[in-house]
Amino acid sequence: MRLRTRSRERGGIAMSVVLHLSVVLVGLSMTMLTVSSSSRKEYGEVNERVACYYVGEAAIAHAVLSLRQGGDGVVGSSSAPVSFGGGTYRTTCVNEGANLFTVTAYATVRDDTRALRAVVRRSGGVFNHSMFAGNSSGDTTYSMRFGGAGASADQISGDVYSGNDIVVTGAARLTGVPRATGSITGASGQTGVTQPIPDLASMDYAHNHDVNVAAEFAANATYQPNAAGGSAWQVPQAMPSHIFRLNPNDRSSLTRATAKHDYFLEDPYQPVRVDSAKNGSDAYMIKLSGSPGTPGADANNKVYYVDGNLWLDNYKTYSLKFGTTDAAGTQATFVVKGNIYFSDSLYLSNTTTDGVAFIAMKDPAVADSGNIYFGDPTYGTLLRMQAFMYAENTFYDNALDASGSATVTLDGIMSAGDHVSVNRDFGATHTKLTLNYDARVANNTLHLPRTNIPGIGGPRLDYSVLTMTEVSPR
Repeated sequence: MRLRTRSRERGGIAMSVVLHLSVVLVGLSMTMLTVSSSSRKEYGEVNERVACYYVGEAAIAHAVLSLRQGGDGVVGSSSAPVSFGGGTYRTTCVNEGANLFTVTAYATVRDDTRALRAVVRRSGGVFNHSMFAGNSSGDTTYSMRFGGAGASADQISGDVYSGNDIVVTGAARLTGVPRATGSITGASGQTGVTQPIPDLASMDYAHNHDVNVAAEFAANATYQPNAAGGSAWQVPQAMPSHIFRLNPNDRSSLTRATAKHDYFLEDPYQPVRVDSAKNGSDAYMIKLSGSPGTPGADANNKVYYVDGNLWLDNYKTYSLKFGTTDAAGTQATFVVKGNIYFSDSLYLSNTTTDGVAFIAMKDPAVADSGNIYFGDPTYGTLLRMQAFMYAENTFYDNALDASGSATVTLDGIMSAGDHVSVNRDFGATHTKLTLNYDARVANNTLHLPRTNIPGIGGPRLDYSVLTMTEVSPR
């Protein structure tokens, strides 16, 4: 009896333990199911917020694209948002001035809405700046410098850009926005900025041009004297390249110092005029005729490709001027695979309709190429230039301390892929540079042949995101 009783007691105890264990296991299972369900929910919410953030980034990119294409940066609306990535978005955009925009993106994925706010800066290539130096060599010591005191102080209108530093001293005045990859000293501007450098290689100017000057001279030139100075090779007036003379012998001291043939921009079929007032009022004309039946009828609105050096340096005059019979004015682009030397003043007949661009390209076979040399080292006759100028390599001065070049004025742009190295400080004296920015190409009111080079800016402005932060969507 005692044995059977103890056995029943032991069985009751075992059943109780099993029952208690079952209750514990069920409780644990329920807890695990609750935790698992909660984790899945939290995991889903995290994924939803991440997805919402990415949709917001896509919205910012869409707004920047709108600005680049000439829009106002506003994409979608509260009633008609843009569908993307399993969610929707819309943006607002506020023009803050000084080339800055505030873009706010509202992104929604299922039940989650997030807002991102970006500060976007508008910038452009060389045609959007009065002075541009890309610093393609990566020189960490390069500085774009402005200075002078009193009446000799530099006066620069339009934005300027340096691929390294900008230094402003004395009474120099910059009325545009200075931008630099490095530091800016002596002026307020935007630092940490990187601008694209023109991709000249993509233009393939050696094949994409209207007039191959060297080829026309090789096939048609004769050597003859001219009132423009000495004897030189020249082509018939009916040809577009009649506005050049090749290797004139009265300037052999200049041509002997270069590695390539030298083409002088001067029209042997126009009367030589001295322009004694040195202001372009009686300048030596370079005629780009465009009317049918006139000499050189197809000379206007062309790209002139020069495999050699190009000079504006004539001993008989102080100034040259472009002109045409076209009612629409003069438009021409001179692309030089070599160097360009500007020693005399250059004027346009009509500053509303006329425009010329000079582009100096590097020649891989010639170390000294792709440069623009600015100034007359002997007579100091360079006083004013009206042109858009870009050197793939460097923009140099050429003895701007000469007494005749105590002041130099440029109406247009002064730009380079590497440096603008125009040294105008000589002891206690400073040659004043007045740079009047010509915005006609940038604002699309002047069209110069084949100057819409990738990275060069042209009429296209670029927009970049400076900062992006999350803000309350309310």
